[in-house]
Amino acid sequence: MASSSLIQARDRFGEKNPLYGHNLPRKTVALVLAGGRGSRLEGLTDWRAKPAVPFGGKYRLIDFALSNCLNSGIGRVGILTQYMSHSLNQHVQQGWGMTTADGAPMMQLLPAQQRTKENNWYAGTADAIYQNLDIIRGYGAEYVLVLAGDHIYKMDYQPLLEEHVRTDADMTICAIETSKQDAKQFGVLGVDQDGSVLRFSEKPDNPETIPGTDDTCLSSMGVYVFNAKFLYQELINGHEGKGSGDDFGKDVIPSLIGKRKVMSYAFRDEAKQACAYWRDVGTLDAFWQANLELIDVVPPLNLYDQNWPIRTFATQAPPAKFVFDSEDRCGAAVNSMICDGCIISGARIRNSVVCNNVVANERTEIDECVILPDCTIGEHCMLKRVVLDRHCQVPDGLAIGYDHELDAQRFHVSTGGIVLVTQQMLDHLSVEDDRVAA
Repeated sequence: MASSSLIQARDRFGEKNPLYGHNLPRKTVALVLAGGRGSRLEGLTDWRAKPAVPFGGKYRLIDFALSNCLNSGIGRVGILTQYMSHSLNQHVQQGWGMTTADGAPMMQLLPAQQRTKENNWYAGTADAIYQNLDIIRGYGAEYVLVLAGDHIYKMDYQPLLEEHVRTDADMTICAIETSKQDAKQFGVLGVDQDGSVLRFSEKPDNPETIPGTDDTCLSSMGVYVFNAKFLYQELINGHEGKGSGDDFGKDVIPSLIGKRKVMSYAFRDEAKQACAYWRDVGTLDAFWQANLELIDVVPPLNLYDQNWPIRTFATQAPPAKFVFDSEDRCGAAVNSMICDGCIISGARIRNSVVCNNVVANERTEIDECVILPDCTIGEHCMLKRVVLDRHCQVPDGLAIGYDHELDAQRFHVSTGGIVLVTQQMLDHLSVEDDRVAA
């Protein structure tokens, strides 16, 4: 699928455009960093890597970066894994097992191999790429696109690649406008009028604002483009102690500022002339909020866009079913997303996202919740502002989200008042109840 930017370049300049016909995505390998735990998501990442966390009913977090690559025409993608990677590996193999025209896999899993003589696991984002350098060089790419595997956004990477080539940069950092408070979680850029990066601070206490504003910063999205040979040499130098360290944000980028040509690329929604949609769901509150945004009348992220589909592994399950229709026992859902395999058996669901194969039993009330796959919720339950982890079995009559003091004793309550419930927490609750009964 040709990108809209390439079509516009052809229409405006014809074959005189220096980028037209170069087909930059074919010269690019994308490396998706998917080895992190994401500890700020608490129990959601106890048994899975953060990119494997379910999102939006039927997706995993990593599906957005991989779909962006596919839709942008990038056919060579390496996925660097490490922490609790089994479910992530399984998802990629089941949902992304496509091949190129010559039969090679488009999506290649690159687990931590401890290739270095020190036998270390990945010490950082840059070190993860260094440890797979022999494989990555084998792609024969001219450009390397580095992506995080746990962000929610839709982006055509071709305009980014074109800008990188046009400016003759060694490295290009994709950036988005954020509030000053939110910028404390990211790398913050200071740029000149031409977009050259003059300063870079990783997770600063007092982020630099964009000139002329009091509360708007230019924050890194964790999306980078490198000239391949330049990146490989930087990583080798860093490992030999001649250059930067193990992490892009903390070590590599700061070491390049003022020495090499580092450019910024502002990610914007050109149709709306505004900042584009991008979410880092690194905290429980952000994860809950991003899910609930999907059920807005006009959601900020359009999952129904046929021109930019988000691909995933589709479970083999029957359609969702709603049963019973009496006044006190009605299977119904309003302002909600309900996925395949669900049976809403006399329960009422409002303002919620419910993943695959969830059973909600009679006279149960669910409001403003995110229910992950394969859960069963008993009768006469009340759940409000809850994130229910996968495979939870909620016993009859349990109320969650109405008494935060009690919830904090039993489950995990976020700073924003969202209650995370895992099966381990429910098991512990059952043990405590048995002790009381005895």
